[in-house]
Amino acid sequence: MNIGDRVRLLTGREQGIVTRILSDELVEVAIDNDFTIPVLRREVVVVAADEDKAFGRQGPPPVTPHRSKAGKHKPAKTASATATPAAGSPAPAAEQPTPPKATVPQPAAKGLYLALSHQSPELLSVHVINNTDKEVLYTYGEENQGRYRALRADKLGAKAVSGALGHLHLKDFDQWPAAVVQLLPHQINSDTAYELLTKRTQFKATSFYSSRREAPVLGREAYLFQLDEKPAAPVAPEKLAEILQAQLSGNAPAKPAAVAPAPEPAKAIKAPPHEVDLHLEALRPEGGEDLSNTAILKLQLEAFEDTLSRALATNMHEIVFIHGSGSGTLRKEIHKLLSRNKDIKFFEDSKKEKFGYGATLVRLK
Repeated sequence: MNIGDRVRLLTGREQGIVTRILSDELVEVAIDNDFTIPVLRREVVVVAADEDKAFGRQGPPPVTPHRSKAGKHKPAKTASATATPAAGSPAPAAEQPTPPKATVPQPAAKGLYLALSHQSPELLSVHVINNTDKEVLYTYGEENQGRYRALRADKLGAKAVSGALGHLHLKDFDQWPAAVVQLLPHQINSDTAYELLTKRTQFKATSFYSSRREAPVLGREAYLFQLDEKPAAPVAPEKLAEILQAQLSGNAPAKPAAVAPAPEPAKAIKAPPHEVDLHLEALRPEGGEDLSNTAILKLQLEAFEDTLSRALATNMHEIVFIHGSGSGTLRKEIHKLLSRNKDIKFFEDSKKEKFGYGATLVRLK
């Protein structure tokens, strides 16, 4: 079982996509492109590609231009090419105007690309494509709110594509992190060394959807972003020799030591109460009539995340969040965040006789 596999739950009829391998026994599955849940491996089975074909559930075939035997496009019939009706025969019905054909993007040129490919209508997998004749060493990471997180490092052969480096949901487009890729081309027994390329890609709606085209090597449509618009520059042999000689002799210029500010004394973390009320009147006793629904939800989720982090830091075994029933929006967002947290053992509706579906019990590892 690998990331990107379509699986079916053995305890129900739901299907989903494996988005993360949490442990030897646990995987994360995206259900209905809406939310992710942790599932035991023994409770899911991989859906074979042949199964959809056997039951007639395969997706529509790709649209390709119709070609004649000579390999040329067949021209569309126009009004002048149609036969003129004979005198006395009824006039033919007016033809519907033919919609303009979409412009077919040109095939991608040689180079290195970041590709986002549909695993399902809402779930995209991230890949690095090497459409060159050289091998490439690469690292992949994400930058969010000024913080970088390294996720993968590997070697990619010529004309090859990486496995899924991560998964992104279209519904969370506004919260996507920036993708940071470092690339170092190399070729065995070559006499040329290259400088390291670093590319940071921040996805913008204005250009994202227009980037969709046939991805080289991958063999299907994807959202493509070129990583080497400026190819890696070769390092001059004499410069490389100077660097190596200086490092081997110990005469390389020392980097200035960064002066770090004196650390502030750590404050003791206070454990939260066993039951935490996330209603607006509990969080803002002074009133919140001036807040929009979006602002209220943000305030409640920030309080939830702060409380949960303090509960984990103080080794609490369980905690109850009182979110109310209402429209169910806050409950759904809390359950979504809990399902993605590897420090959560399980969660369930709590004290139904008291709260109904308005509270969630969280058991911590």
